[in-house]
Order: sequence, then structure tokens, then C-alpha cells
Amino acid sequence: MTTVVLLLGGATLVGVADEFRAPPRADPEVPGTVVLVPGFGGDVSALNSLALRLRAAGRRTVLVPLPDNGLGDLRGQAEAIEDTVAFQVRGGAPSVDLVAYSAGGVATWVWLTDGLHAPSARRVVTLGSPLRGAELAAAGSALLPGTCTPACRQLAPGSALLTRLAEAGPPPGVPWLSIWSRTDDVVIPPDSAQVPGIRDVALQDLCPDPPSTHAGLPIDFVVIGTLLYAIDRAPTPPLGREDCLRLRTLGTGRPRLSLN
Repeated sequence: MTTVVLLLGGATLVGVADEFRAPPRADPEVPGTVVLVPGFGGDVSALNSLALRLRAAGRRTVLVPLPDNGLGDLRGQAEAIEDTVAFQVRGGAPSVDLVAYSAGGVATWVWLTDGLHAPSARRVVTLGSPLRGAELAAAGSALLPGTCTPACRQLAPGSALLTRLAEAGPPPGVPWLSIWSRTDDVVIPPDSAQVPGIRDVALQDLCPDPPSTHAGLPIDFVVIGTLLYAIDRAPTPPLGREDCLRLRTLGTGRPRLSLN
């Protein structure tokens, strides 16, 4: 009986140790689950059409349910990303690709900096993410402090959280593409999506059409085509106006075309 108890106890300790052990670094050639991170407010409906397109391309996807409706501390949102990734890894996913919208890109950066399972990240694509903060959040902190949520305060330029992330820098060895629009009507200035060490592309450098608003980014066919291209290849080669039609076609999926 004592032997059985010791064996069971040993198995439990091994299981606990496995749960708190960092995974090996993701193999860049082996795709796994695509983890979709919502933006400020936590509305997942903005990412539903994107999830459908990724599934049509043969990728497994999962949406991160953010605590406090995506309004709370971004460190808590990073913990939700950690829980989601850990569940996927324990379920057999060899890696994860992160696709994060708006403030979800900042929460993703926190996870990449602090998360135990961050080595599982294979690719990162952010859409209209205020990686250096947004003036709207700064205005809310200054003018309406009682209504500016923790995430709102953390997204103000120069906040303690953003300063820490800037000092840490993006994770080395993880291809990251930041997609943004010069006419973003929420993330102001729009070039807050530009950070040293992170590749970025403005939609206006790809297509001459009327650019997307902030809310339109996750459903824009050029955005979808660009992120599909980015999570499939590393490093992503330079993209320009000559790729506009092919990226839009890839985003629609009708017919499916590949970029060489």
C-alpha cells in the first residue's frame, strides 16, 4: 500500500512539474494553433470572420476569452493568453501563432515578455495595435480618470507598463509583423504600431484603395491576406504595391492563390 501511495505521489509531482516547466522553443517550420486575441473591450465578434478564413486555410484557431471584458489590467489579459496557450500545448499543439487585434497586441507583448509558455510562440501578427500607446487613452486618463479602466491607463503613452515593454524589447527570434493603417481613427497616432525590432507594414503601402478604419482591420481582405502570408513564412519578404491584388485574393480565399 505504501508503495502504491509513493508511486501515485510521484506521478502527481511529475504532473505538477510538467505543468510549470517552460516548453521548448517552437520549431519555426511546424505550425500549430492560431491564437486570436481580441482588442479593448474583449469583443470576439470582430475576429469571427478572420477565424473562419484561417480555418478555411487549414489552421486550427482558438479565441482568447479576456477577463473583465478586455477592460482590466493588461497583465491579467496576458495571463488569459498564457492559460489558452498552455491548454493548447498540453493538448499536443507543437506551437502557436498569435494574431492580436488592437490592445490585444499589447497584452500579447506582455505575455511574450512574462509568459511561461512564451517559447511556444512561432509567429506574431498584430493588427492596429498601439504598441507605443494611444492619445485617446492619455486623454481618458487625464480628463476622465474615474471612467478610464486599468487597460485604458496602461495604454497611455509613457505608462509604466509600456515603458517596461519598450525596455524589454520584442522577443528575439520570434518573427513579428505589425499591420496598421495611416488613417486609423482610434489608434492615434497610427504609427504607434511601429516599434524598433518589429517589422511593420502600412496598408497604404500595399493598396491604393480607401484605407480601413480601425474597426475594419480584422475584416479587410488585404489585412487577412497579409497575415496569412506572414504566419506561413518567416521571415516575411518585403511586400509592396505589386502584391496588392494577390494579397487581397489570398484574403478572400476565392480562388485560393499562393504567393511565392
